[in-house]
Amino acid sequence: MTMHDAHTQRTRLLGGYWFNGLPVALQDALLHAASLRQLSAGQSLFRRGDPPCGLYAVLSGAMRIGAVNPAGKEALLTLVEAPNWFGEISLFDNQPRTHDASAEGPVTLLHIPQASLQRLLSAEPQYWRDFALLLSQKLRLAFIALEDMSLLPAAPRLARRLLQMAEGYGESSHSRRVLQLPQEQLALMLAISRQTTNQILKELQAQGIVQLAYGEIEILDLPRLQQAAQA
Repeated sequence: MTMHDAHTQRTRLLGGYWFNGLPVALQDALLHAASLRQLSAGQSLFRRGDPPCGLYAVLSGAMRIGAVNPAGKEALLTLVEAPNWFGEISLFDNQPRTHDASAEGPVTLLHIPQASLQRLLSAEPQYWRDFALLLSQKLRLAFIALEDMSLLPAAPRLARRLLQMAEGYGESSHSRRVLQLPQEQLALMLAISRQTTNQILKELQAQGIVQLAYGEIEILDLPRLQQAAQA
């Protein structure tokens, strides 16, 4: 990676709290070991059961993280967008991948190979804490999602997911008002029907809280969406 490329990637990644909070020496080490990956829409990065292949950061586009059962039913856990990182579970346990990862559309990734990470952490074991923070953030989000699934009706659960995505799941330093999010994907992430998802979104639109367009949801009234997210 050239110095210009590294500067560009660093600037993009500094928009995320995790990378921004790393020691500069660790930022430098990750960028030095990194290479760019370009994926086309629908292209698979790895599948459940694949061997560990390192850590990834999304620079542009979005990655689908989920799984498909033998009957062909899909579980979509999340869409990973810039400047979020993923793949850290296998860094800790060196076990096979837990889920599938594929490109939602054209995607640019930064890839740090598993072997490079292991060498870095063997030489600088104090950096394990920084990667543990990345893992704990994902674990916290997973517990919140499980609690919401168990305790919340569909409407506030949907509102909460829109808020989480607008805020980059707590990782991005700036929030968005326009989400590139087809309703079918939102329904998969929430494990509710496409019809129920559409009904809830139309109710939010009728109240002037969101505006719907093809493959897009615009948040018009953030405070009222926050109210709608309350059980």
